[in-house]
Amino acid sequence: MRKRACLALELAEKCRVVDVEQYDEETPDDVIVRVAAEWKCPVATNDRMLRRRLRNISVPVIYLRQKSRLEMEGEGH
Repeated sequence: MRKRACLALELAEKCRVVDVEQYDEETPDDVIVRVAAEWKCPVATNDRMLRRRLRNISVPVIYLRQKSRLEMEGEGH
């Protein structure tokens, strides 16, 4: 467990938080879909509806499978 936690921390340190504008009547999922499409970047989520929306616009999705593995689906995979 300790090794996994250390790996997760290393990965998190490579990430950065970015501020994006949320337009009127836009949901958080709408923002994620819009930004992922604009930036052409993969999204990590386990939300089924969000995964489906992202797949429909060919955005790669990273998700947790079997509580222990990350899997990626979508374009370029």
